Amino acid sequence: MKPTVIESVLMKRRGKIVIAAVLLLAGGCWSASPSQVVVYTALDREFSEPIFREFEQTSGVSVEPKFDVESTKTVGLVNAILQEKNRPRCDVFWNNEILHTLRLEKAGLLEPYKLPQAEKFPANYRSPTGTWYGFAARARVLLVNTELVPENERPSSIQDLSNPRWKDQCGLALPLFGTTATHAAVLFAQWGESDAKQFFREVKQNAQVLSGNKQVALSVGRGQLAFGLTDTDDAIVEIEKGMPVEIVYPDQGEGQLGALFIPNTLCLIRGAAHRASAEALMQYLLTPQVEQKLAEGPSAQFPLHADATAQPRIADASVRGMDVDFSAAADAWETASQFFREEYVTAE
Repeated sequence: MKPTVIESVLMKRRGKIVIAAVLLLAGGCWSASPSQVVVYTALDREFSEPIFREFEQTSGVSVEPKFDVESTKTVGLVNAILQEKNRPRCDVFWNNEILHTLRLEKAGLLEPYKLPQAEKFPANYRSPTGTWYGFAARARVLLVNTELVPENERPSSIQDLSNPRWKDQCGLALPLFGTTATHAAVLFAQWGESDAKQFFREVKQNAQVLSGNKQVALSVGRGQLAFGLTDTDDAIVEIEKGMPVEIVYPDQGEGQLGALFIPNTLCLIRGAAHRASAEALMQYLLTPQVEQKLAEGPSAQFPLHADATAQPRIADASVRGMDVDFSAAADAWETASQFFREEYVTAE
């Protein structure tokens, strides 16, 4: 029997340390002293690796990155950190799914680090104890095929994923992985378990469930879906390819949730072997200049640093973000995951 899309996704998911480092001088300058820092990196290689190379050239540090595998997303890196907790290899974790960072924090695997000028980042995008810092966010958006959906009929809310008007014409990624899982956990915390489960049961009956956000964006661009829920970095790829698509920031009306912004996060792993190098790299990455590169680059991230001057390429200041308690969403993670394993996988 041919496996379902969901089963195929799950089967795929089952399926140099370079010497370098940096010493910070009292005046804050970078030293060219040889050193090493090991970074587990969830942000795609094409977006993060150029920044690592610039850091190496500026500081004299060599960076040893370990990137995630597309099929396992951030979960694979998080599991590696958990398995290595007694003998950590990772110094810095650059994550792009914040709830996994909070899971590591709850497991006691993060080391507090007091970043100079930490107050430059919004309070809800950084740990009050210095265990993690959020920067360079992506937004969760509806990508709409403009040839299939007239302007006056376009969806405006994530609730449209469960609207029978769009049966089999809309899509989302499997909510067990990636930012779709993060989004789902946020909704479990925001709406409560009962309402969230009811919504996602209706979505499963109404929408196509694909293997990832990139696949959702591709399907909308090709006209296989009228619209889908995806991330801004995947959506902008379709826009810049010239596909007939448009981004809709969902739930902008009075009393609605607003659009969910998911930041990248940086954290120092407890027991890191290269502490000085790790702090140096974190200071470098958490600057307005790096946020500007991520905003202007292919991934079109949204700067969070108060001194960042880069303007988002795919939104204006009028877009209203969701007011999120990420800690509550992290607490809801296991409940949400169990539900999706039973409802979206076992049921298949």
